Amino acid sequence: MINTTASLLSRGTSPQVALTDYMSGSMDVLYYGSLSIGTPAQSLTVDFDTGSADLWLPVNCGSCNTQQFDASKSSTYRTNGDSFSVEYGSGSVSGILAQESVQVANTAVVGQYFGAVNSESDDFASNPNSGVIGMGFSSISSSGKPTYFENLIANKAVSNSYFGFHLARRQAQGSAVCIGCYDSSKFTSSISWLPVVSQSYWCVSMTGFSANGNQRNALNSSLVGAIDTGTTLIYVPTAVADSFYSQIPGAGRADSIGAGFYQFPCKASYSASLSFAGKAFSLATADFNLGKTSSQSSMCVGGVLAMGDGFPDNLAIVGDEFLKSWYSIYDYSGNSRVGLASSINNSK
Repeated sequence: MINTTASLLSRGTSPQVALTDYMSGSMDVLYYGSLSIGTPAQSLTVDFDTGSADLWLPVNCGSCNTQQFDASKSSTYRTNGDSFSVEYGSGSVSGILAQESVQVANTAVVGQYFGAVNSESDDFASNPNSGVIGMGFSSISSSGKPTYFENLIANKAVSNSYFGFHLARRQAQGSAVCIGCYDSSKFTSSISWLPVVSQSYWCVSMTGFSANGNQRNALNSSLVGAIDTGTTLIYVPTAVADSFYSQIPGAGRADSIGAGFYQFPCKASYSASLSFAGKAFSLATADFNLGKTSSQSSMCVGGVLAMGDGFPDNLAIVGDEFLKSWYSIYDYSGNSRVGLASSINNSK
């Protein structure tokens, strides 16, 4: 039995976790915040990721560059030696499956399963955060164990079965995730609720995709749109990307930039939007335009990328590029749903 006294005493009073926007140049790469783990509690940072469902942190990891969890200093650390590994779209980690007392904001779970990672691929080498907390559905977890938030619901440790994200644009501070709540001061419209079509990722029906003010639809049929706070940009099947960029005069592939990238004339006129369950949501120019292909170029790089071979042809991954314009709420109640409301970023 794990002693809960120390972890409960160290919990905070606010349901909000402040997130730091990690930027590379003008690009918002990822958003990360703090959690506490162990007894006595140690504070580490994680990427709050709706596109995965495992919690992991480095423990005795020789290849890891960030702060690690020192399991030897915790009286509540447990492991039976089961192996653990996660393969992401880019990057992988491995180690052993462990249990520990974990606290996020004013919530806590005793005996939370997590990956004690002792090996990371180079993809994580430049990231400032120590690990990842997956906030998708446990049906996609590599460990096969309930997620942290699912445990909160099961333990009746949150008043509401949802959490909400505000992602700021190009500023290190100001972003947050609300655990068991949403922050109505961060959006200016009513909430549009979208039914989840698959309890794996937070998947909704993507019914439209346009660069031309919804006058043309780049989709021949609906896609499964995974709303993913852990992904920087927007990824769609190659045929969809080709159709989308064909709506912007002068746009085309930009293989010299990298696989899946496209370019378009910086002065081009366009009005990009995504539609979910038949409702259109705009995509801000400030987030779609990733900047010039080179300092003297008249061409700019687009933030919609082709996923290429090996990805499902009916899937879109909708990342932070979209979510900076839309406060997002992830609700487990009923058959689950995603809420979108116009972010205060849009009024700045």
